[in-house]
Amino acid sequence: MRPTKVTPALVRSLFKLSSHATNAQISADLGLGVSTLKAVRSGKYALDKDSLCAWHQTFGKEKAQEGGLKPAKNSRTARAATSALPKASKTAMAPFSSAPKKLAPEVSNTPGAVPKVPTTETEEETMLLRHLRFTAKACEHFRIVRDPFIDELQSAEDVFITDGIREVRAALRQTAKYGGMLAVVGEVGSGKSILRRDLHEWINRDGESIIVVEPYVTNMEDSDVRGKNLRAKDIEGTVIRALDPNARLAANTQDRTLQMHKLLKASAKLGQKHVIVIEEAHALSIPTLKHLKRLYELDDGFRRLLGIILIGQTELEGKLSERNADVREMVGRCAVVHVSALDNHVAAYLRHKFERVGLDANALITPDAIEEITARLRHTVTETWGGKRTQREQSLCYPLAINNLVTRAMNEAVKIGAPKVTGGLIAAAVKGQ
Repeated sequence: MRPTKVTPALVRSLFKLSSHATNAQISADLGLGVSTLKAVRSGKYALDKDSLCAWHQTFGKEKAQEGGLKPAKNSRTARAATSALPKASKTAMAPFSSAPKKLAPEVSNTPGAVPKVPTTETEEETMLLRHLRFTAKACEHFRIVRDPFIDELQSAEDVFITDGIREVRAALRQTAKYGGMLAVVGEVGSGKSILRRDLHEWINRDGESIIVVEPYVTNMEDSDVRGKNLRAKDIEGTVIRALDPNARLAANTQDRTLQMHKLLKASAKLGQKHVIVIEEAHALSIPTLKHLKRLYELDDGFRRLLGIILIGQTELEGKLSERNADVREMVGRCAVVHVSALDNHVAAYLRHKFERVGLDANALITPDAIEEITARLRHTVTETWGGKRTQREQSLCYPLAINNLVTRAMNEAVKIGAPKVTGGLIAAAVKGQ
């Protein structure tokens, strides 16, 4: 089989993936061997002028030198470099050329495998999510005694509520009280964790007979290569300890499941409801998602014993996609709700946040600044599925992004002595990143 030439498109694809993916992931995506990838990344293969030029244009000359990349001295050297590379599949060229359409994502048979979900590209997303604090001068200038955006949630009254958030909250409470399977999906900083805390507050405040089981997800990843895969036996152990803290966990898988089932039945007879809540659920492996469905089916006659709530980023929805044949058992049973953006509620949100710390948002932020925030936090998103690229508008008007943008603008306002944050300052805050 004749090797494929190392083209500029392949260089861009390779090093674009190198910024966030492992060698194994890049190998799977580009159809190149891991040993070849390591050799290219360490600079063992010379690149022709066009390929090196593509690298310079995309990442700069300094990073090219750091990576050890060198231009080919002559055409013979370039040919020798390319001959060492195996033929790349068409998926290697996905960002720059068309690829065969696929009806479903590819899934490996390994336990830690995850399906290929649509890849998403957004402009300036990292900048918009960067965490910031008010400077001391900004606190003095605007008379800020307590930061309205950091550790500000001390009670249920501090939570900003919209109709969309109210619907998600209702879905969470219904699943916890009456059972079912629910996936709560939202972008980074959209308020998913706040809704989980609100669920706990409701259970405690209203005295609901609901036992919430929350496995620790501190180092959870969907593969043991990157972290620790949360497995069904770990979840079962968490359920057992929640129902009987002094219980000794059975070592055998069947015995442990039986142990958990007996405890659930006994607890249910006392009038208790049980719900498993897993945050960062986008990091769950496909096998664990399938096993959760089987845990959900544990019953005592006609009574289900466990509800399941998954809370995660948008990748979770990709894993639960109806296109993914491996989770077809989950798709028909798990409802998906989205934490929506605050596009039409930015002004109300900021009023609420500043009022909770004794400040008047109208005295700090002009109406045109609100419009600029909404406009700046809207981006064109390019998604790729099966080689087909589509574009859509996406809003990033979520609490975290709004908080950081307003904080930066208020810090900028101090530098010029402005009494209020204007649309111009919002724009300057974005450009000054």
